[in-house]
Formats: sequence, structure tokens, C-alpha cells
Amino acid sequence: MEWSSESATVRRHRGTAERREGEAAASHRQREASAQEDAKGVGRMWGKTENGGGSRVAKTALSEARTALALALYLLALRALVQLSLQRLVLSRTSGLQGEFDARQARDYLEHITAIGPRTTGSTENEILTVQYLLEQIKLIEAQSNSIHSISVDIQRPTGSFSIDFLGGFTSYYDNITNVVVKLEPRDGAESAILANCHFDSVANSPGASDDAVSCAVMLEVLRVMSASPEPMQHAVVFLFNGAEENVLQASHGFITQHPWASLIRAFINLEAAGVGGKELVFQTGPENPWLVQAYVSAAKHPFASVVAQEVFQSGIIPSDTDFRIYRDFGNIPGIDLAFIENGYIYHTKYDTADRILIDSIQRAGDNILAVLKYLATSDTLASSSEYRHGSMVFFDVLGLLVIAYPSRVGSIINYMVVMAVVLYLGKKLLRPKHRNANYMRDFLCGLGITFISWFTSLVTVLIIAVFISLIGQSLSWYNYFYIAVCLYGTATVAKIIFIHTLAKRFYYMNASDLYLGELFFDTSLFVHCAFLVALTYQGFCSAFMSAVWVVFPLLTKLCVYKDFKKHGAQGRFVALYLLGMFIPYLYGLYLIWAVFEMFTPILGRSGSEIPPDVVLASILAVCVMILSSYFITFIYLVNSTKKTILTLILVCAVTFLLVCSGAFFPYSSNPESPKPKRVFLQHVSRTFHNLEGSVVKRDSGIWINGFDYTGMSHVTPHIPEINDTIRAHCEEDAPLCGFPWYLPVHFLIRKNWYLPAPEVSPRNPAHFRLVSKEKMPWDSIKLTFEATGPSHMSFYVRTHKGSTLSQWSLGNGIPVTSRGGDYFVFYSHGLQASAWQFWIEVQVSEEQAEGMVTVAIAAHYLSGENKRSSQLDALKKKFPDWSFPSAWVSTYSLFVF
Repeated sequence: MEWSSESATVRRHRGTAERREGEAAASHRQREASAQEDAKGVGRMWGKTENGGGSRVAKTALSEARTALALALYLLALRALVQLSLQRLVLSRTSGLQGEFDARQARDYLEHITAIGPRTTGSTENEILTVQYLLEQIKLIEAQSNSIHSISVDIQRPTGSFSIDFLGGFTSYYDNITNVVVKLEPRDGAESAILANCHFDSVANSPGASDDAVSCAVMLEVLRVMSASPEPMQHAVVFLFNGAEENVLQASHGFITQHPWASLIRAFINLEAAGVGGKELVFQTGPENPWLVQAYVSAAKHPFASVVAQEVFQSGIIPSDTDFRIYRDFGNIPGIDLAFIENGYIYHTKYDTADRILIDSIQRAGDNILAVLKYLATSDTLASSSEYRHGSMVFFDVLGLLVIAYPSRVGSIINYMVVMAVVLYLGKKLLRPKHRNANYMRDFLCGLGITFISWFTSLVTVLIIAVFISLIGQSLSWYNYFYIAVCLYGTATVAKIIFIHTLAKRFYYMNASDLYLGELFFDTSLFVHCAFLVALTYQGFCSAFMSAVWVVFPLLTKLCVYKDFKKHGAQGRFVALYLLGMFIPYLYGLYLIWAVFEMFTPILGRSGSEIPPDVVLASILAVCVMILSSYFITFIYLVNSTKKTILTLILVCAVTFLLVCSGAFFPYSSNPESPKPKRVFLQHVSRTFHNLEGSVVKRDSGIWINGFDYTGMSHVTPHIPEINDTIRAHCEEDAPLCGFPWYLPVHFLIRKNWYLPAPEVSPRNPAHFRLVSKEKMPWDSIKLTFEATGPSHMSFYVRTHKGSTLSQWSLGNGIPVTSRGGDYFVFYSHGLQASAWQFWIEVQVSEEQAEGMVTVAIAAHYLSGENKRSSQLDALKKKFPDWSFPSAWVSTYSLFVF
């Protein structure tokens, strides 16, 4: 063993007094001779000298308190660096300079758009007021444009349909929705174009400043700057201000499948939001087309991009989607997807206002979009982009200062070279002659086992705590105070890992030297990271670069500190050099961990009633702790004790656990500076159920209540006693989607809801649904043609009966798509005016049933105008505490059997 074989190395024998120098030397010679003659006499060669003479035994163990403090301060310092990099939104200020993006002008656009109010598709605010404002500003921009450019404006009102596998799968139909399309091109025209996309519509009851008015404001300012520029362009830039993205990506589909300018598009940039302000993250690129990433790398002034975010988002873990999918799937066009990700707590709420978006956030987004669009508009690659489409890229930013990008095939070569270096390093030890290797192979394998046992038991421990917290009704206690999660689940994970390794050190490795064990567990951590590197690279994940970082720098650190460690042992100098060598992987690891929690923590407050958020967060925290602790495990074996550290961690965890169980930490906040509201949907609904003969068999009315997180209404009931478990909604088993007016097919995520009896609602524009015709087809199927009229948003549901199947319909591509649970869901919307919605379904009947062949239902959602309110709904909303965000509207539900 290298670290334990030099004369300057020291050792410590546990459970025995110090031996005299002559006794130590004699014992060494005796064991060495025995190892060469008879395997039975082989003992582990822990920390011995090879000079055959006397050796001075010195204390080598590190101080527990000092080591723990050093590691804690080290991580806190790295976290501070990460925070500083995130707070620095712009690297240099250019606002107001000639030809540069002016954030002040963009903010003016933003404030005018949000002043209009919520802008749901089909509302006057969206279809008239916002469109008028955009056209007015575009006209002013055109008047100031340079004569070398040409500006064309088109108002598109598309109608269409498509199916999508988002949220378990459903079909979308839209009619007469609105797109404002602007084409900026050279005076002589262009044969290819780059598309910039934003959406000006918003969800109901939210001003939608970040999602996505700020992006449209940025695009207006970019259009102004580019049109006034004296610099010529080779290609056109199409600015799409789409008016129906919140309707699950309808407007982008209408543009890319129907607009005449769509054929010019060679690539696109999509501007989105999953939070409010901060930095806009490039979280999707491609598919393939590595030249687009290179364009961003070359042009962006304030880069913030990660292939890790791309692969996480495209895995489907995050329940969200953007127009990127539409352009990719229906237009076969590559692009770049950007989104604001900070402060997702107020995303899609009334708090998403213009004043919460910092001017520097607007400036950095504008600088980046302007630079990238200019680069692409003058690029020789754009017109012939199909020639450069193959291949993917590894890309990541370095604290927002620059982006490193290289082809994935180069990344694979680098990764396997790193793997070979580890194989050589570990192979030299594991394949040495037996008389020199002693029991290193066995200890190494046992070390791997102990490491995995510590990880597994720590994960089980935090999951037990998380499940218990969930069962007693204290979920989301960390939602308003994230440090609670760290103190509860983070400390439990660290304590369990240290405890398992301490047991191994005391009872299994009791005769081993600390230095030997320190090196041994460094090697096991290196091997584990190398194994992950091989697995990720083999599976083709570009994110494998992270594992490479966690292998290269620790290995280089080990090689650099090796001589010092041999000479001086585990002292302060060694600790300083070791932590310095780990600077890059730990800094970047914390950088990515921040992004993970910045995105996932708010999402857990709107992920439905079926997923225990504490279990999810505890698991993520445990995995992060495992990664961060991997190369710190060596210190467990180098310190003189871990008792105080374990007791401190247990104390912090126990105190936090008791406080959480007592309800000391309230999940939500109405703090104006940093609100974290509970989301609740309220629908005042009237329901009507018909039988096969068309007679009404049931009619009721009430306020249907859905809490969008795991706590349900437990925190609301003390404020509104009438909302309690006695009014839990009953699922109508024979009705599609339980007989309630789901706006989107998220019924599988939210199974806890409440139904408070209330008077019937009578909208002035009631929905009408009728069977137009029933035909028997030559191939023995039944074709049912329906007609529906109603508000701008409706949902159509279908459930086939036993012996019947839905074979085709006039929606989407003609092939019916089932939602989660087996029912069929169709999302419908229209603009201000639309003709009656007429469509047909075809039912194949193999066995006639007395109860009919199919049940259908239609729900009408009144999201804007005077019909969206009722006196009972307004009265109930006022009762909700200020830390909640109740989004309310009126709806109707009618069910029919055929």
C-alpha cells in the first residue's frame, strides 16, 4: 500500500498501547516473513514501515471538530459563490446605447401588456386589446425602421386539431384563434428565416407578466433594434406573437402547420417561463443540429445553459411542455428553448406581475436574444442547415461567464479516456502481486459494499421520516422555509452515512490504519463515479460530462497530494490541498443542485394530491448528499472520532422533526416580498346527467374545489369550516372522468376534491350539445355526428361501453388517443367568434349492450367576462386566507348516453 509503506508514514493500532520501537520492528519482520511463507499467517499491512528498523509511532488522526468545521465552511463558501454568480444577471451594461437592446423600453411594453389584465384565449383582453396594442407598437417600429429592411405584418386566425401525449395523452381542437406574425427581412426578400416565438395569452386570473408577456416585450424591443440597424441581413426573422399557448400549444401548431411563412423557417428560438425573473435558462436544443448550440455559444452575452436541464426536462419528470415540442414534432424544425426558472412559487398566480421582474433580467434576456438572432440572420449555415443537422452537443455554462460546448462523440472519447485513467490507477493496486497486495482487493470490495449500504440505509431512513410526516398531515413544512428540508432530511442522510462508516471503522476495520482506510474509501468513491460515467456514456447521455468532472479532478487531486500525504500524513496542509483540488466538481455540483431545487421545489407545491412531496424532496436531497459526501467519506476514517458530529446531526434532525410534527412551520406565505401561496381551483358547476332515452336522471349544482398540492384542504378548513371531509366529491363511476368538468386531463394527479352544494348557475351564453346524425357504416360501425356551441373553452369526454371501441374520429390525425385511465379527452377553444363545432366519432360495436355503446360528456368553462363569476363563488373566494390563491370560474357539465 503506497500511503502506508514509506518510513515517514505513521500508524495507529486501536485497542493496544504503543509498543517499543524494537517490538514494532520485530513484529513487522515476523509478519512479513510469515506472509511470504504461509497464507495463514498473512495479516493486513496497515501503516507499516519498510526500513526494517525502528519506526516512531505518531498521532495522525485529524481533529473531529476542526475537520467538520472546515468541511461545513467549505461548502458554505462554495454556496456563496454560486449565489453571487446567480445574482449577477448582466456581465456588462449596454442599455440605452445606439443599436443595443434597451430594457427600459421593453419594460414599458411589458407594463402596458400586463395592465390589460388576464388574457385568456377568446377573451376581449386577449383577442382585441392585446392584439391592438401589439399592432400599434409594430406600426411605430416600422415607421422608424431602416430602409434596407422590409417589415410585413399578418394576423392569422387558424383552425386545426392535433393529438399530444402530454399529461397522459389527449386531443386538442382550436378554431379562429389569433397569431400576430411579423417578418423582418432584407429589402430584396429572403428564402430562409429564423423564428422567434412568444405568447401573449395568459392563464385565467393571472396577469402573466413572466409567462409570457415579458418575452413578447423583449421581442418587440429586439424587433425595434434589428429593424433600425444599418447592418444588412442574409435571412428573414419571423417574430410570432402567439395568442393561444396556454391552451396547450394551439397557436404555435396553427402557425407551423398552416401559415405560408412557415415554409421559410429553418430554426427557431422559443421564449418561455417556468418562474418569475432571474436568468433565462437554455434547457432544450435540437433535436440534433449542433450548429444551433454553437450559435448560442458564439453570440450570447450572458450565457446560462445546461444539457443536464435538457435531459431532465425531456425525460418527462417535469409536468410541463412548451411550443418547442410543436415546432419539433409538427414542423420538423430545430430550435433553442429558453425559460425563466427562478421563483416558480408565483408562476401562474395573481402575483406574476411586471414589478417582480428585475430590469436586469429583461436586459440579459434581450441582450442574448438580440445577439443570437443577429448571428443567425447573417449566418451562412442557416440556409443549408440540413447539411449540419446530425449530431448532438454537450454544453454547459461556467457560472454564467461562458459556455463550454463540444460534440457528444468527442465527449464520449473524453469520457472513456477518463475511464482508462481510472482503470490504470486502480488496476495498479488491485493487480499487484499477492504478497504486496495483502487484502486490499477484499477491503476494496467490502468498502464498496459499505458505501452502498450507507447510501441505501440513509435513503430508507429519510423516506421513513418523509412518509411519517406525510401521514400525520405535515407535508410541505419546508415549502416556505427550504432550510427546514435541509435540517430534517439532509442531516438525517449525513448522520446515517457517517454512522454506518463509523461502525465499519470500529468493528470491521478495527486493526487498520487511518491512512490506509482514507485512501481505500477515496478509491471506492472514485470507482463509483467512474461506474456512473461508464453507464451514462454507454446510454448516450450528454450529462455524463458531470461524472467525468467528478472523476478527473479528484483523481488529479489524489496524485498531487500523494507525496505530501506520505510525508506529513493527514494534517491541515493535506486537508487544504485536498479541498482546493475538489473546488471545481463541488462548485459546479452545487451550481446544478441549486438549479434542481429552484425548479423542483415550487413544482412540488402544484404536483397534485397523489404524489407525497416530502418523499420526492427527501429522495432528491438524499441523492444530492450522497454525491456531495462521496469524496468526504475519507475524512470519516482520518478523524479521531465522529461521535460529536453524529450527535450534533441527530440533535438538529430530532429538533427539526419535533417542530415539524408540532406544526411549527406553516407551508405557505402571503409575504408581499416573497409570496408562496397555496393554489386552489374553484368551479361553480351545474351538472346534468341523461340516460339512454335522453331523459334527465340527475341534476345538481355546487362549487367543485381542487387543491393542487398534497395537503388538500387541511389548512383551509379552519378558515372555511364548510370545506371539510364531509363534502368530499364522489366519483360517478359510470361517467367519464368521474363526472366532473376537468379543464385538462389531470384527474390522475388530483384524486382528492370537494363538492360544496350551491345554487344552479345559468350563464348568459349556455353551451348547447346535440346529436346531428347517427349512421351505420358499411363496415358495421356506428358513426355519431355531434354539434357543440358554447364559450371559448370546452372539454369533450368519451367513454366506450363493454363490447364497443372507438375506431376513428374527425379530430387530430383521425386516430383516437386515450387519456390516463382509458377515457378520451378533447380540449376545445376558439377565438372571439367561431362557428358551431361539428365533429364525428365512429364506434365499432362487437356486442350490443342494453345500456348503450358509448357515454359522452361536454363541459363548458367560462374563464372571462361576466359569465365567469357568481355571487356564491365571489363569497367563497373572499373567505380564503391571504396565503392562498383561489382561481375561480363558472362551468357546466352535461352527460349523454348513446
